[in-house]
Amino acid sequence: MRQVLIGGILWLVSAFAVWADGEQAGDFDYYVLSLSWSPNWCAVEGDARGSEQCDPDRDLGWVVHGLWPQFEQGWPSYCRTSARAPSRSLTNAQADIFGTGGAAWYQWKKHGVCAGYEAAEYYDLARRAYDMVNRPAVLRKLTDPVRLPASVVEEAFLQANPDWHPDMLTITCKGDRIQEARLCLTKDLEPRVCARDVRTDCRAGKALLEPVR
Repeated sequence: MRQVLIGGILWLVSAFAVWADGEQAGDFDYYVLSLSWSPNWCAVEGDARGSEQCDPDRDLGWVVHGLWPQFEQGWPSYCRTSARAPSRSLTNAQADIFGTGGAAWYQWKKHGVCAGYEAAEYYDLARRAYDMVNRPAVLRKLTDPVRLPASVVEEAFLQANPDWHPDMLTITCKGDRIQEARLCLTKDLEPRVCARDVRTDCRAGKALLEPVR
């Protein structure tokens, strides 16, 4: 990884991705809707933090990690915008899909500002994207932790959303656990083929999936 200053913008460059801080809001090519499997996040991080996301009464499965503006190579973050920061009441109102209001705030601060919308419009867009995804019911029926290939999770999404193609979706892992399902979308929220730097699936032969609590 190295840093390069181009046109007054600090770019971080690696063999796999390129991104920039401080780009102009609204300048991007498509979205990635990233859905996190809440039971795995809670087992690794959330329980130790005492996160309200991990309250068993909330019964959370897939939650929005973020709706991320993307370039065809790389992604912008912390973009320049005149949009006002969201109020606490607005971010707290997103906890049902983001897990917590704090998570919704962070996603706005880092990624949402790059969409070129006011905060309320960005959250509405994220909710629309989340609602259009048929989240596989079969994964919510687990009663015990299981180990399975990421391809099984991908196939469950494809069966639940028959208009999707495999190159529109990526399943990621963190350590030995399923982490996220990432769907690529046009600016009009239509599923599209992911750019090459997004299309790397989890390569673990068997990845752990915790059951919904």
